[in-house]
Amino acid sequence: MSIKLINIGFGNIVSAGRIIAIVSPESAPIKRVISEARDRGTLIDATYGRRTRAVIVADSGHIILSAVQPETVKHRLQARETVAAEDAE
Repeated sequence: MSIKLINIGFGNIVSAGRIIAIVSPESAPIKRVISEARDRGTLIDATYGRRTRAVIVADSGHIILSAVQPETVKHRLQARETVAAEDAE
């Protein structure tokens, strides 16, 4: 079994199998999750100082901030799954 990786912007890559959710950072509960992760030391900021557009929740409890839209991350994830399905055939 190979590890599938997803580009989340600016050359940063996340393991696709570890992603639980990709959400927008706009709501108060997500802002609270980000703040709590920062306090716990489980926040990974991959925005390079740009505006956070997607918050990725990993199964390890890490919260990853990305400067690309959630839809873009979703499309990259789906494209990777399509390629994997074609390779399996």
